[in-house]
Amino acid sequence: MTAPAATIRVRRLTQSPILRDLAVTLVAFGLTLAVMHGVHGARRHLDGLGGALAALACFPLLARRRSPLTVFAFTTAASAALNGLGYGLGPPFGPTVALFFVASNERSRTRIHQTAVVVLGMFAIHVGSTLIAHHGFPTSPILFGVLVWGGAWAVGDQVRQRRRRHADLVERARRTEHDMKRERRLAAAEERTRIARDLHDSAAHAINVILVQAGAARLLQQRDPAAVHDALTTIEDVARETIGEIDQLVRTLRDDNHTHEPIEPPTGMAALETLADRHCAAGLTIEIHRAGTERALTPAIDQAAYRILQESLTNAARHGNGSAEINISYQESELELTVSNRLSDATASEPADGGHGILGMRERAALLGGTLDIRRVDGRFRVVARIPYSGSEQR
Repeated sequence: MTAPAATIRVRRLTQSPILRDLAVTLVAFGLTLAVMHGVHGARRHLDGLGGALAALACFPLLARRRSPLTVFAFTTAASAALNGLGYGLGPPFGPTVALFFVASNERSRTRIHQTAVVVLGMFAIHVGSTLIAHHGFPTSPILFGVLVWGGAWAVGDQVRQRRRRHADLVERARRTEHDMKRERRLAAAEERTRIARDLHDSAAHAINVILVQAGAARLLQQRDPAAVHDALTTIEDVARETIGEIDQLVRTLRDDNHTHEPIEPPTGMAALETLADRHCAAGLTIEIHRAGTERALTPAIDQAAYRILQESLTNAARHGNGSAEINISYQESELELTVSNRLSDATASEPADGGHGILGMRERAALLGGTLDIRRVDGRFRVVARIPYSGSEQR
């Protein structure tokens, strides 16, 4: 194996998620054993049982990508058992790392109530085991544990927010690039349509002139040779000019650097299921209900309806408690869209009618002659959009 190939192989190994998790687990396990071995005043010294409990407090970290909250609960229970059996107090390295992974996981935000109950409950168990191991109240170790776990949660949450911002920027850049490509293809298609229209007009005009002049020449060929000569000259000039125009238009088409890609229509209601599946994969439970007789929508209404639902689901994922309900009603004269979700405690007191997303939804509905209503009812956030079927005529 050559040196560059070996370097690439080593780099791939160091970038492997499994190897990174294994390295973190081994470091946490080694630090735990070191603290247990060097602690003074412990009722029990490091033995087989202590080593097994230390392993249980660290090695579940290997499964943290599958269920970080379960891993945290398991490692904390093993660490509490170490404290309760008197192996000595020390920083709970395994649970602290697991808590960092819980805070940095996006699913913890969508299940914040469940996460809070588990974290606080396991902290209480850990404190209880510390009280069992000591005759007095160990104020310093408990405060130190609060500081360590609070720091782990704060750092993990910052990592989650930074990862989310990065993902949003990447998605926004991807959408912008995608929209720019689509706009370029649409512009190219519109230019081809204009050229085809010009070509049709030019050829039709030339053929009409040639037809008239040819008929006049046929009728006057015996009586007025000079008029026939003029008619033939006109036919020749018109044909030459038309050939020049056609050659110029065709050259423009051939010199076009755009690839002949099909024009992708703007995203519409047909993509709603795909949108819902994407949010469900991220942890949001969605129910879709339809009422009325489904009818064909104009492109403007179809795109606006999809964008309103898309923004509403985005708000539900960020500010809700993990579920949303969509109602699509095809009424006699308008399309009514309703998206509702229960608010999380952190966002229940925030103003209802604010943010660029809501402003954008309101503008989309208004451009089509419709309305957008934002309400908070019994802890639920509701977006109601009404778009008349004739609204596209106002654009």
